[in-house]
Amino acid sequence: MLVDAAPRKDLGPKDAPPRRRWLSPRAAGLLASGVALLLVCAASIAVGAKSIPLDQVWHGLFAYDGTDTDVVIRDLRLPRTVLGLLAGAALGLSGAVMQALTRNPLADPGLLGINAGASAAVVSAISFFGVTSVAGYVWFAFAGAAAVSVLVYALGGSRSATPVRLALAGTAATAALFGYVRAVELTDTVALDKMRFWTTGSLASADTTTIRQVLPFLAVGIFLALLLARPLNAMAMGDDTARALGAHLNRTRLLAMLTVTLLCGAATAACGPIVFVGLMIPHMVRAVTGPDMRWILPYSAVLAPVLLLGADVFGRVLARPAEVQVGIVTVILGGPVFIHLVRRRRMAQL
Repeated sequence: MLVDAAPRKDLGPKDAPPRRRWLSPRAAGLLASGVALLLVCAASIAVGAKSIPLDQVWHGLFAYDGTDTDVVIRDLRLPRTVLGLLAGAALGLSGAVMQALTRNPLADPGLLGINAGASAAVVSAISFFGVTSVAGYVWFAFAGAAAVSVLVYALGGSRSATPVRLALAGTAATAALFGYVRAVELTDTVALDKMRFWTTGSLASADTTTIRQVLPFLAVGIFLALLLARPLNAMAMGDDTARALGAHLNRTRLLAMLTVTLLCGAATAACGPIVFVGLMIPHMVRAVTGPDMRWILPYSAVLAPVLLLGADVFGRVLARPAEVQVGIVTVILGGPVFIHLVRRRRMAQL
């Protein structure tokens, strides 16, 4: 005789299988960051010395007919926004790559003298070789960035370098190189006229020609940075573990330095030296994503332009009808962050 099985209990709310999420928290955060980027891009086009209603912004972008407002939007503010987008992504990615490569939470293209090296090379190109276009002096910016990155790494102790030693070496190199830049400017009025806004870091001179000239270098640098996510994750666990996982350490270091040089050289050539963006953004991102470079790099590429364009809009609004250069605004924002990181009792190790 068959005995009926005990009746099944209905599953209550606590016993129900968990619902599958469409997006993980980190993916949702990245999506929200993308929305924030779209909003700040819209603000960069609409807000300035003269605020433009959104319907006129739309008309200028998609129904251009040559009015004064259309010219301001299409020829001035749109290139400025695009350049801020590209330069911000470059600075955020280069800062994240440098921090992972050196395991130094203070690594930043500005703090380690790379921007100063590019600036010194560019002012030399303008003053001594008569170079006047971005296409001409971008190569000098690359050479200066690469030379100073190697110099600071060597002065900081190479493989035995500590975060503080690298920061001190970068500060010394930055002071010396910017002293050289100021000396050249004071003795060469032509160089002074060309460099006075560029050396403070500004997006005001952006145009389509500048964007076309630096875009190939930035595209290659951004692609290489995203490609380095897995090798940098392996190197974070130590050289021996990285080798056991199949990472090629020398190749990764070489590609990482090439990436930083491309990104910083192109961004500095187009906008001038802008500091602290590459320092602040990776720290903010790491608090959300953890140490995984596969998330840190995309987040940095999205949030760094949010910071840079937001600072640019703030500088335009702050001193209407004039403006405060974006490089000055990022220094004001980044200075307290840097002081906080240095004064922490136990500095985070990467």
